[in-house]
Amino acid sequence: MASSYRMKLSDHISRRSFLALAGAAPLAFAARSRKQLPIGLELYSVRDELAKDLMGTVRAVAKMGYQVVEFYAPYYRWTPDYAREVRKLLDDLGIRCLSTHNGAESFAPGGLDKAIELNQILGAKYIVMASPPPVSGLDGYRKVAEQLSQAAEKLKPLGMRTGFHNHKPDFVAVEGRRPIEVLASGTPREVALQLDVANCLEAGADPVAWIKANPGRIKSMHIKDWTAGEGKGYRVLLGEGDAHWADIIKAAESKGGVEYYLIEQEGSRYSSLESAERCLAAWKKMRT
Repeated sequence: MASSYRMKLSDHISRRSFLALAGAAPLAFAARSRKQLPIGLELYSVRDELAKDLMGTVRAVAKMGYQVVEFYAPYYRWTPDYAREVRKLLDDLGIRCLSTHNGAESFAPGGLDKAIELNQILGAKYIVMASPPPVSGLDGYRKVAEQLSQAAEKLKPLGMRTGFHNHKPDFVAVEGRRPIEVLASGTPREVALQLDVANCLEAGADPVAWIKANPGRIKSMHIKDWTAGEGKGYRVLLGEGDAHWADIIKAAESKGGVEYYLIEQEGSRYSSLESAERCLAAWKKMRT
């Protein structure tokens, strides 16, 4: 089929022109794909400012050009009325909250109901487990997988999903197997695997290989860089670390099923707001 198509093209254009078109096609597809995927900020990146003035900080983030925000665990202490105030602000600014980061309390008996209420108000689809309860050995991770599976079953009729956000220990082998593999194999495909690239890199793992091993499950990614060295680690800005972003993004969009990206910065040589702005500028440069 492809061979006959090339033969027909050759009747109308030169070989050089055809090769130019063939090379441009994937680039054009990638450009369309990039436009469809929003870029957001994990608000842990600006936690110092957020603690002082949540509304003002969200306004500042939206002004920078971020399209999405992800609230982290303290949001769980909000009242429904306060969540409605936050939602109104998001709507007024034209940005969205697609997911939240959650501690173990959001998945404890009775806790998920509160998380569901707050996330529905915010318009979030994914209730992501970012801090599981204390675990011991692979059996502990199997229990976390059961917890996530139960949450997924409860969320499915609501049009919502749960997920798991990895940290370094999740990619470090225990009893001959990486815990993240236990979580992936022990949960249904509806459970998203939110990939934190820096945490994966610090563990010595390959983010591209992980994405390809779990097609369709990497619904969001934390775009965070990392490199070894004193005073570096997570403090390097986006593009200054070891991540091969072109390969990671290609895998995420062709295999991972990514729906949106979330920049995260745990600290740097700049203020938190300036770091967020610089990371967004670096992201835009990478995507042009």
